[in-house]
Amino acid sequence: MNYRGSCHCGKIAYEVEGEIGAVIDCNCSICSRKGALLWFVPRTSMRLLTPEADASEYLFNKHHIHHRFCPTCGIHPYAVGTDGKGNAMAAINVRCLEGVDLSKLQVKPFDGRAL
Repeated sequence: MNYRGSCHCGKIAYEVEGEIGAVIDCNCSICSRKGALLWFVPRTSMRLLTPEADASEYLFNKHHIHHRFCPTCGIHPYAVGTDGKGNAMAAINVRCLEGVDLSKLQVKPFDGRAL
């Protein structure tokens, strides 16, 4: 399935291809504050519809995950990084996807504070 996502004002927009399985509710200091529900996909499954330079970036802790956010509205629609095997990944904030019924998703807690 193809999904379209964006920040609130639309300055950051993307499409992502795949089937949403379980999503991650991470309790690390940034995810818990953002309220993000994350769906991890290969980076090749996500295509930006707006220039990458339009997104601001925040790095913290080990600087492995590039948290992208809109400098205009402040919404965090996705992040990018690599998995344990070095594969490029995207962490999609499913709350930013159009037409997704969040009540139908299986949410798995993840203890990001323990890392």
